[in-house]
Formats: sequence, C-alpha cells, structure tokens
Amino acid sequence: MAPAPPREENQLGSAIAATVIILATTAVYANSWSVPFVFDDQAAILHNPSIRQLTDLGAVFSPPSEGLTVDGRPILNLSLAINYAISGTSTWSYHALNVIIHIMAALTLFGIVRRTFMRPTGNGGTTVKRETNEATALGFAVALLWSVHPLQTESVTYVIQRAESLMGLFYLLTLYCFIRAMDSAVGGVAFRWLALSWLACLFGMGTKEVMVSAPLMVFLYDGIFVADGWRTALFRRWRYFVLLALTTGVLLALAFRTGSRGGTSGFGLAITPWMYWQTQFQAVAHYLWLSFWPGTLIFDYGVQWTSGAAEVVPFAVLVGLLALAVGVALWQRRAAGFLGVFFFAILAPTSLVPGNRQTLAEHRMYLPLAAVIVLVVGWAYSLIPIARRRNFLAMGWLPLALVALPLAVLTIGRNEIYQSELKLYRDTVTQRPGNASAHTNLGNILRDAQRNEEAIAQYEEALRLRPNYPQVHYDLALALAGSNQMAEAMAHYAEALHLKPDYAEAHNNLGILLSRAGRDTEALGHLSEAVRLKANYTEAHFNLGLVFARIGRTQEAINEFEATLRLSPGFYRAHEAMGYVLQVLGRGSEAAAELETAARMRDGHSEPGRK
Repeated sequence: MAPAPPREENQLGSAIAATVIILATTAVYANSWSVPFVFDDQAAILHNPSIRQLTDLGAVFSPPSEGLTVDGRPILNLSLAINYAISGTSTWSYHALNVIIHIMAALTLFGIVRRTFMRPTGNGGTTVKRETNEATALGFAVALLWSVHPLQTESVTYVIQRAESLMGLFYLLTLYCFIRAMDSAVGGVAFRWLALSWLACLFGMGTKEVMVSAPLMVFLYDGIFVADGWRTALFRRWRYFVLLALTTGVLLALAFRTGSRGGTSGFGLAITPWMYWQTQFQAVAHYLWLSFWPGTLIFDYGVQWTSGAAEVVPFAVLVGLLALAVGVALWQRRAAGFLGVFFFAILAPTSLVPGNRQTLAEHRMYLPLAAVIVLVVGWAYSLIPIARRRNFLAMGWLPLALVALPLAVLTIGRNEIYQSELKLYRDTVTQRPGNASAHTNLGNILRDAQRNEEAIAQYEEALRLRPNYPQVHYDLALALAGSNQMAEAMAHYAEALHLKPDYAEAHNNLGILLSRAGRDTEALGHLSEAVRLKANYTEAHFNLGLVFARIGRTQEAINEFEATLRLSPGFYRAHEAMGYVLQVLGRGSEAAAELETAARMRDGHSEPGRK
C-alpha cells in the first residue's frame, strides 16, 4: 500500500469549506421545496401503492413495473416510502430529502477530491500531491461549483430523478470509503471502510442501473492513485474487487426483471441500436456544452433522430478524439485518464442501451459533470506559477465567486420554472417545438385545467409531428368530448384503436360515446373488448353493466355490477345502478339495501377516478 497522506492539519479549513457548501446548496434550492409533483412523479409516487406502508418491506422492495421510474429500483422505492411515511403526498419532505442527498453527494465529492490531491504521488510521472490547504481549496472549488451548477436541477428539483442523485451519492461513497480505507494505517479501520464501500456499492446497484461501472472506477482509481499499477492493485486487493464486482449481479437480476422498462428501453425496441447510437454523439457534445454554458436547459428533449451522415460525423469526430485522448491518458495512468473514463463510463448505460422516450436528458450528467469540473479546476490551477500559488489561495475566493454566483442565479431561476407543470411544459415546447411528447403533456395539463380548446391545439400539433401516435389520438378525443365535439372524438378514438387494437381505455371511452349516441350494439362490442383486454378495469365493467341494463339484459348487467364491486367495493354508483336494476326485477328489499349502501357511500365520496 502506498504511504498515507499527511495527517490533516487544517480541520478548521475543511469545516468551513463544508459549511459553505451546505449553506450555498441549501440557498440555491430553497425555492424548490414548493415545486409540485410533475410528470413521472405522479405515477411513481402518487399512484404507487408499494410506498404506502413503510413496514411492508415486501411491497416496498417490489416496486410496480410497467416502465415506472421505480421499476427494478428497490432502494429508490424505499426512499420514497420513507417520505410517504413522513408527509404522505405533501411534497416538502420529498424535496427536503432530495436536497439532503445532493448536499451529502457534494460533501463526498469534496472529500474525494481533497484526499486525492493530498496523495503522495501518482504514477507515470504525474505528481498530484498538494499541501493540505491547496487540496482543501481545490476540493472546495470543485464541490461548490458542482453543487450549485444549474445542470443539476433536474436531478434535485424533479423528485423522481432522485434515482440519479441517490445513485450518484452511493457511487461517490463507494469511491470515498475505498480512499479512506487506503488512507487508514490501522488494519481494522481499513477493513471497516472497505465494508462500507461495498455496502454503498450494493445500495447503489439497487437504486439505478448506471451504478454498474462503480467497481471498475474503484479499480482504476487504485491502479492510478494508490498502487503501482493495476496488476499490483488486483494482487493486493483481489478479494475486495471480486466482492465489489459481485454486486453487479444484484443489478443484473433487477434489470432482467424490468425487461424493456414498459417498452421504453432495451435492444428489443422498434428502433435499431445504430439508429439510437447515432444520436448519442451529439448528446455527449451537448452535455459538454451545457457544462460550460448552461443558459438553456430543457426538461424533456423527447426524441430527435439524425437525418444523415453530415449531421453525425462532426460530433462523432469530436467524441472520437476525446475518447482517444482518454485512452492515451489511461494507458499512461494519468489523472486525466481516470476522469475521462469516469465521464464516459457513467454515460455509457444510457448512451449504449437504446431508448425511444428521450435521446438526451440532463439528469444523466449528474455525476459526469464532476469529472468535467475537476479537470477544469485542476487545469486552471496548474497554470498558476508555483511561487504565486500561496497568494492565489488567499484571494482565490474572488474568481471562484465570479463563477459560482452566476451558476447559482441560473439554478434559482431554473427552479422557478418548475413551480407549475404548466410553466414547465410551456418552457419545454418553446425550447423544443419539435417534441411531440412535450406538446402532448402540455395538452394534458391544459385539458385537466378545463382549457380544452388550447389543449386541442397542442394535441393537433403533436399529431402533425407524429401522426401515428395512438396516445395522442386518445388524449385529443378526451379534449374533443370535453368540448362536446362527439363525432370528432369518436373518430379519434377509432383511429387510436386502428393504431393500437388492444387499447382498452380507448375501447371503453368509445363505447361510452356510442352508447350515448344510441348505438348500443356497437357500444357493447367495444366495452366487452375493454374488459376482455383488461379484466380488472373497474369502469369498463360498470359501463358495460349500464348498457346491458339499458337494453334489458338485466342479469348480465347485475353480473357486471358485481364484478365492478369485487374490484372496487367503494364504487357507490355500482351499488346505485344495481339497486335500480333490482327494482325493475321486483326485488324490492334487495334494491332498497343497495340504494341505502349507495347513499351512505356517496356521502363519503368513495369512488375510483376515471381511467
């Protein structure tokens, strides 16, 4: 083992640096606590039954699938269950924990950078040792810039993207605890730090799949900064690295369970891997641009496929040259090589596994941004002559403030845009007018606000951009029906079914409109298909029962109402409808009991929402 760095002589400096990081991060995210649940928050939190009982660990560690953000991520789901136990569906505790996670990650990054700069020497002739004050100042600069950078807002302010920040915390803790073990002279202390490193890695694997590269990065760190090469690192600590690598088995098992994440990612999608990979050269270049100039951030980039080689080649050349430079630096076991691999390794899972929902997403830069900032800060500091560095440390707060303050202001401003879904998606469609999904989601928000005409305009624009989009035809039909344009609504439900014949919700809603138009035979066909496709579809059973009752098929109506109540015992309208049918059959006492139950439940408003 390489000799440990000198004992920290400036604990006060470290404490002050940590305090400033905590206060600065808290300040820039103070206006995020009132941000509502947006987009995927609603499915993963508001409609996630597995987080309702923290004591039911079986449910907590088996989050629902169907492509939700929590799918296959039990540690993420556990964190949400803790929040639910504290504040239910009130958002304050969720945002508080997100900010705490981000602060802890920033402090961990501070510790990693500081201790790395204090290590006696690197390999390949690269000297990394700094005096304690220098190392503390460099670590502080990196962690402060990283924590207040506006590129982090999506991972902190958008609650469910805690998946990225929590995974990032465990990733950094895995590396930090390893470094602490290497800096420990006492064997027992070193063992405990290694055990904590392994535990952090295991928890990270249960948080998000991007954690997969953590064992590799710890091994590379050992070979570059601690041992005299990777062979020596493996010889000395092979048991630890084997145990660390085995944690990926947990990740693979969880990932296998999720399949294609509800048809949104994986190699079995309609899009080819090459089609997706071509978009990632521009994505990496854009991530780097935002690292230095984060003036225009976008909540939802959607998909943007490349149109030809002329669009791909310039970015492919840029990324290729960067990868080549990283390879050379890694071969020489230099610090820049480690940072480059860190950057590309963390982006690799989302850059290599095809997805059809977003080809670019800012939360993916949560950890890679640290590599960019470390490289820039270290390079800038290396330009200062040695003789002037002591004076620079005394006045270094000024250039740091000139960079950190604008970043903080941008972060605060970005958090303001998250204050309402309407504001967030209006900003998104302004910045990304070709994003059909963003227009659809804005339409949904407007429709929920009873602004149907504006919603219709957004859906029509989404269909112009993506004509064969069954979900948009369905959403447009809902808005048209809300504007009493029934014929047009039925046409779009029919088109949704033409594009997606197994669309149970479209069958149900079209059946309702057909029934209202007096076309009961056609309505029966669609409603029967809805319950066949989705046996637990409460409203479809109820609507089918209503049509059966209207055409005099009373026993079949009763059967459907009973099915409705089996699925949702508190659905008072089913009791009410059952009572009227029983009255028609002359079963007065039974009818009275059902109507009395309906009246009692109606007072409690116990009824499922529309689907």
